[in-house]
Amino acid sequence: MLDKMTANQRLMVAVALSIVFFVAYTAIFPPVPPEEADVANKNQNIALKQEAQTSSSRVLEQVEQEVGHTISVDEVANSSSNIVTITNKDFILKIDTLGRISSKELLQERFKNKDGGNAQLVSVNGTKPLFIRFMDDTLNSEAAKVAYSSSASDIDLVDSAQKVTLTQKLSGLIVTKELTFYPDGHYDAVVSLSQDKRYFVYLGQRPKVNEKEQMMSVVGAMVFTDDEVATIIADGDAEGRQTFSGVELISAFDQYSASIMYGFSKDTHIVVERDRDDNPVLYFDALQTMKFNGFVGQKEYKVLQNIDPVLTNAIEYGWFTFASKPLFQLLSWLHGIFGNWGWSIIALTLIIRVVLYPLTYKGMMSMQKIKELSPKMKELKVKYKGDPQRMNAATMDLYKKNNANPLGGCLPMLMQIPVFFAIYRVLLNAVELQGASWLLWVNDLSRMDDFYVLPILMGISMFYQQKLTPNNFNDPMQEKVMKFLPVIFTFFFITFPSGLVLYWFVNNLFSIGQQFIVNQQFQNQKDAQIALAKHEDVKEVSGKKDD
Repeated sequence: MLDKMTANQRLMVAVALSIVFFVAYTAIFPPVPPEEADVANKNQNIALKQEAQTSSSRVLEQVEQEVGHTISVDEVANSSSNIVTITNKDFILKIDTLGRISSKELLQERFKNKDGGNAQLVSVNGTKPLFIRFMDDTLNSEAAKVAYSSSASDIDLVDSAQKVTLTQKLSGLIVTKELTFYPDGHYDAVVSLSQDKRYFVYLGQRPKVNEKEQMMSVVGAMVFTDDEVATIIADGDAEGRQTFSGVELISAFDQYSASIMYGFSKDTHIVVERDRDDNPVLYFDALQTMKFNGFVGQKEYKVLQNIDPVLTNAIEYGWFTFASKPLFQLLSWLHGIFGNWGWSIIALTLIIRVVLYPLTYKGMMSMQKIKELSPKMKELKVKYKGDPQRMNAATMDLYKKNNANPLGGCLPMLMQIPVFFAIYRVLLNAVELQGASWLLWVNDLSRMDDFYVLPILMGISMFYQQKLTPNNFNDPMQEKVMKFLPVIFTFFFITFPSGLVLYWFVNNLFSIGQQFIVNQQFQNQKDAQIALAKHEDVKEVSGKKDD
């Protein structure tokens, strides 16, 4: 079937396949199969629903909707009071009477939402970081009623780390949380019990920052183990209980921000369960004295790198991590030169085009040769009409004699698709682009172009590139579909982040320039062949006259 398709038709197939793959990749992520069905949790949910007639269970049901997973009635108490406020130039963090990080508000201008409000990284719904649950129901019920006390109520976190000690005095048990907070957003935690009781520490639900503006990105939880395997459980895909050991970090994340815990001992058991909405809930089985580290903030590469290099694995690139990570490092290096993310994207696009130039050059030249042979191919179709075997053999012989590869225009295009997806994942997940301006009307490369200038320019450049690209359509319908492709892409890209559209637009411009060069080189070769043929004819005529 490939033999019967022209090079341009193969190009259309490649583009169509890339679009399908593009949409499928960003929208479909297969769930991780559960290790164990969470039967006990389901039974608890059923029992709670059956008790909904009483007033206490109605209160519980309301709180469950906020917390997102099954809790006891007593855990309702004191859940909304804050006892510690930690202030930094970049954020305000609060701790409540249950010893949880109840709030973290970002103060930087570039992280504000479209309404001008500050980003809130700790979700109102769901579990919160550092929440403790005991295996003993009686102890757990008491812990929900007794508030923590704190060694300080207001902390000004300026240039150095500050320590706060939280204490909860229960019947025959004292819980102590020693938390050291750092200006860069991470913290050290030491949780200890006066007696050895089994308990669990929760990571907290993922941040839900500007969800309406986020697009085509996976949100949920990640477990990164010491064999460098990242297990991702997307929201809505959690199917049961899973346990992990040898864990380097756990993360509950959205597109740009995350709640992370790391620094565990190798034998720490990390557990992933699901809530009532099939969203992942992460916690770990803690020791009598448990030391670990945490971070709640934006997934900025340099910040995470400076805290602990292992944290950079929390930046999720999906299948193309192997290519996306070095591409982002190159983009970051270019930013160090240009000081502007927009110009850095343009420079990165140029570098990619230069690296891929030999590949794209061969593809473009192959398409030119196929176009040149198109009249002869039509003659073969007429000559061998009704005999497809002889026609295919004659066609392949024609290609061989003229050094033309029927797949030459298709394969280079297909080989570039992984590069596109890798850069796509980089630009989609780079929080560094938030609030980053380029020039004139583009003041945030992480958001769509409100004036639609970049998508329109991208569509125009794609249309012009299409005009320059050789084609030999035999089917008028195929030609019409190809002409509408720039319009389809324009609407497809209209809501994309400006940084991604900028990359595609500039990539089109470089493709146009390269197509000009290839077209001119091919024409020069053609002219040289014609001139040489004329010269040979003149010599032959001259030789005959001499005879």
